[in-house]
Amino acid sequence: VQLQAFGGGAVQAGGSLTLACAASRRIFSISTIAWYHQAPERPRELVASITTSGTTNYADSVKGRFSISRDNANNTVYLQMNSLKREDTGAYYCKANYHTSGWNRNNYWGQGTLVTVSS
Repeated sequence: VQLQAFGGGAVQAGGSLTLACAASRRIFSISTIAWYHQAPERPRELVASITTSGTTNYADSVKGRFSISRDNANNTVYLQMNSLKREDTGAYYCKANYHTSGWNRNNYWGQGTLVTVSS
């Protein structure tokens, strides 16, 4: 398995969770890693991403609440989620995006981890 997501669980609104995405060394070293959120009966949406050089990008809905970081020593990307809201409930997936050849890039998805936020 080259990409695995961990850390989901149940939390009350206003609480915090940290998700982790562990990748194989080869995938991690060449990939932009992103987290996606899929609420029930909704399409999968980008939450945050981080490039190999550490440049980050966030969806407007999570700016100021979520923080993405990468631990190069452990080939892991973390998503720190604070001030959680009910609408943050759903499955969270991590994705590795990397260059293959020419203009081509490849996506590799990990399995989801479930977050449930209750009021």
